[in-house]
Amino acid sequence: MIRRTLLHINGEWRCGDRDRYLSVINPATEAVIGSVAQAGISDLELAVRGAKRGFDTWRQYAPHERSRVLRGAGELLRRRARAVARTLTAEQGKPVAQAEQEIIGAAETIEWFAEEARRCFGQTIPARTPGYDVSVRLEPVGPVAAFSPWNFPVSQAAKKLGAALAAGCSVILKGPEETPESCAELVRAFLDSELPPTALSLVFGHPPQIAEFLIPHQDIRKVSFTGSVVVGKQLAALAGTYMKRVTMELGGHAPVIVCGDANIDEAVAALARLKYLNCGQACISPTRFIIERWKYDDFVKRFSKVASGLKVGDGLSEDTYVGPLANKRRLDAMQALVADAVSQGSRLVCGGKRRGNQGFFFEPTLLADVPTGARIMNEEPFGPIALALPFDSLEEAIAESNRLPFALAAYAYTSSRVSEAYIAHSIEAGMVMMNCPYQSMPEAPFGGVKDSGYGTEGGVTGILEYLNTKLVTRFAQ
Repeated sequence: MIRRTLLHINGEWRCGDRDRYLSVINPATEAVIGSVAQAGISDLELAVRGAKRGFDTWRQYAPHERSRVLRGAGELLRRRARAVARTLTAEQGKPVAQAEQEIIGAAETIEWFAEEARRCFGQTIPARTPGYDVSVRLEPVGPVAAFSPWNFPVSQAAKKLGAALAAGCSVILKGPEETPESCAELVRAFLDSELPPTALSLVFGHPPQIAEFLIPHQDIRKVSFTGSVVVGKQLAALAGTYMKRVTMELGGHAPVIVCGDANIDEAVAALARLKYLNCGQACISPTRFIIERWKYDDFVKRFSKVASGLKVGDGLSEDTYVGPLANKRRLDAMQALVADAVSQGSRLVCGGKRRGNQGFFFEPTLLADVPTGARIMNEEPFGPIALALPFDSLEEAIAESNRLPFALAAYAYTSSRVSEAYIAHSIEAGMVMMNCPYQSMPEAPFGGVKDSGYGTEGGVTGILEYLNTKLVTRFAQ
């Protein structure tokens, strides 16, 4: 069945002003499975006017009422998880079990922010002069332009919508054209939970045009973007020109330090599955495996065995662990990166090529002895390619970990408390996982430093990104 995903603007589902659509492709079959409406300038103008009205309405809801609406949205999304998961898999390719896990996680995120909506407390500050009251108030920043990616289209959008709506902001969500219907299902969960219809809009279309219209607009007061470093820098610069509040969750190139004293079996078992989760299309994906030399060959051998044993196939098959890449561009990028690395002396241990001739499947790949000059050692692969290189001293491993401007996630495995403390202190990253893979929790902050962005999503700090701080001093006598 061919699905047609519409825009949601100013409280109604509608076609774009020029009645234009983009095709939606199933990456496992390359078949057209749907279409998505494109927003034009007049649609965006209407969306901003609606968001302004929606903000005026939604901000007046008492915190416990906003909490009730968000709790309802989370519950609805949870009930619909299985059906939405199949839609997500058809659009994006990830195995249906991973898709369902993403949707349940998104519901948990919304439910977390439902509770945070009830705790947007200010402060009372003791006055220095008798007769004065001094207080700090937290107020919603205003209408938000939120840009969500295709790799986790439900969970990433839920982080933005949950925090913004809990704070009392209205949102225009620019959804991903590759995965529109799964994103639309998230929006429906909020609308079906009695969110004022103008408080949330959903648009698709030409990304630069949408960004260049929404970000400078005087009625948009906050921008939240998840995506590539290159695009993020452009949008941050544009937002800075207009003094807009910004949260940027950008790319990564996560290092993994594995010391010789680590439990190699545990490290391989956890990291190999995390590496190839969502076909490696995750900004926190472990990528540069920096292994102490005397355990290097053993680690490479074990990691390769696990990687080669992962089932590659259509995400709708229950036993699939690695689905297709999202589109042909990613497939071409993987082939080019592997070819460049091998030409510069890298050793192809496993994988390295397209699987089959239909669908965008690429084998779980491990490259060893990768020189730092190879493109893949400097560009985020965003695909199922792991890189391995040895180290002789922990200082050397730290230097390689911190060499790149990316600093989102980092991992380390060691049984030494001294090494653990040194790594945690020295490594540059917004999130560091010691002797464990990344665990997604709505109560934990998510964000990077350096070129990986600024601001956080999730956790108690996540809602603060959508609140202004106002000092009020009054003479009370």
